[in-house]
Amino acid sequence: MLRNVAYAVAVLTLIASPALAAGDADKGKKVFRKCKACHVVDKEKNRVGPHLVGIFGRKAGGLENFKYSKAMTGKGEEGLVWTEETIAEYLKSPRGYVKGTRMSFAGLKKQDDIDNVIAYLKAETAK
Repeated sequence: MLRNVAYAVAVLTLIASPALAAGDADKGKKVFRKCKACHVVDKEKNRVGPHLVGIFGRKAGGLENFKYSKAMTGKGEEGLVWTEETIAEYLKSPRGYVKGTRMSFAGLKKQDDIDNVIAYLKAETAK
């Protein structure tokens, strides 16, 4: 009985957890062109937006040398950390995910584009 309950919990956890599809970093590089005016991935240099080097595991609003909106720093203080899942949600609708963000980008509509950008960020920002 206990084993059946544990099995059911494990299955429900897998079903309820949104798993990101493995994206294509090369395709993500092309989609990221929309982001390049404001963000860089290969050096710790801020533009209109913060650099994305080391983004995975970083607290939202967490770079000391970038002036974030109050909304973004507030989300970081609430515990928002950038993971594949949180970045995916943010890329769908930045202003919907962090109400009050200064990021003017409307978001990516296609899940494949989101998955591909995340694959690109994983490949480029960890170097």
